[in-house]
Amino acid sequence: MIDYALAAPEIFLTAAICVVLIVDVFLRDGQRHITYYLSMLALVGAAVTSAVYGVESSATTFSGSYIADPAGNVLKLFAYLIVALVFLYSRDFLEQNGLFKGEFFVLGLFGLLGLMIMISGNNLLVIYLGLELQALSLYALIAFNRESARSAESAMKYFVLGSIASGMLLYGISLLYGITGTIELAPLAEALGAPDGLTVPSILALAFVLVGVAFKFGAVPFHMWIPDVYEGAPTPIALYVGSAPKIAAFALMWRVLVEGMGTMHVNWQDMLIVLCVLSLVLGNLLAIVQTNFKRMLGYSTIAHVGFILMGFIAGTESGVSNAMYYTIVYVLMATAAFGMIIVLSRRGFEAERLDDFKGLNQRSPWFAFMMLLIMFSMTGVPPLIGFYAKLVVIESVLDVGLVWLAALGVVFAVIGAFYYLRIVWYMYFAEPVEEAPLVAAPDMRFAISANGLGLLVLGLFPNSLLNLCAAVLG
Repeated sequence: MIDYALAAPEIFLTAAICVVLIVDVFLRDGQRHITYYLSMLALVGAAVTSAVYGVESSATTFSGSYIADPAGNVLKLFAYLIVALVFLYSRDFLEQNGLFKGEFFVLGLFGLLGLMIMISGNNLLVIYLGLELQALSLYALIAFNRESARSAESAMKYFVLGSIASGMLLYGISLLYGITGTIELAPLAEALGAPDGLTVPSILALAFVLVGVAFKFGAVPFHMWIPDVYEGAPTPIALYVGSAPKIAAFALMWRVLVEGMGTMHVNWQDMLIVLCVLSLVLGNLLAIVQTNFKRMLGYSTIAHVGFILMGFIAGTESGVSNAMYYTIVYVLMATAAFGMIIVLSRRGFEAERLDDFKGLNQRSPWFAFMMLLIMFSMTGVPPLIGFYAKLVVIESVLDVGLVWLAALGVVFAVIGAFYYLRIVWYMYFAEPVEEAPLVAAPDMRFAISANGLGLLVLGLFPNSLLNLCAAVLG
């Protein structure tokens, strides 16, 4: 019997998207706030549904193709929070620039639905369908501003590269099916763990699968799309692309590599080490030379991906939970950073250059303090949560004897501090380019303040989130 209650969050969100889509068709341009509020209501409803129908242990339904487990539930709840923050941060910017349209919210919700399917997929084909649903939503979102040639260029680049990566992932899945005769994760792990399971074709399949997974994360050398998309897309779209999909990327790597191909850990560990080292080196070094803040955040994302991969490289239960912890922490930091760009922006102007942050303390001491917390957290300065995120993933590789990789992580964390602290110097010690005080809507001011202060509070009590990640993956 199919247990529909296990998939209640996805069922609810699908129905809610249909309602939002139909209602939006009948709204005039001046009534788009209804679409916004309905979208936020859909997120609240999905969160309540996930909380009510959450499970204490793993359970499958739909002939084993869907799995509900505590870790998936936690990831979904954080995804709802992040998408809600994206919608809230974006509203005023979209209104001021003539982009306040229902498609933004509908595509955002469809992307979230794809993320949820990836989190709960228990067979490779279902996970791939979730990946494609999210990817198609992102392609359309990036090209959302039809008047911008930069947005169109970014969307084309992402579409072409994403299609190649998706094709490679699908080819790897087809190879695995041909080798093992299954696409379900548990039987796949069992087949690959058999004495005759490790063959040249299975390693080839692993390589193709890893290309697709690494592309979603943005690990070097599959990173080319990230800085271009971040810079070319409108800031609300860059905010969405740079936050929630990272949760999906973690879920994809966790489900496919750890649960489906965990018995091949020795093989994919070496591959991940190469991706990790390249991401740390290239991400940090290229971020230093950027003058565009969104592009700098793109390269810093690549560097952070290197730290997330450390948890998977360890291959231990604690290593994966630490990678989950780092992913959630990074998404919270990235959301706040892009939110600050929107705060500084105004009609027809995006505050995307480093110079736009000069003298921010003179214009608004409070927002300068929020940005300081965000940058310190990304740097890894205690007692902010970014410090503990870096600490636990470095400990993960130390626990398995990879001392050199841990040392490399520390070195590039110090190098990365340069471009983050440069923003702090601009805010407090440089003369402002513009003298006008910053003005933000009350809900925006509250949300960005809660986001920034949350990084400090979670850093003062790091075990709360860390123990949660360990408990749900235990």
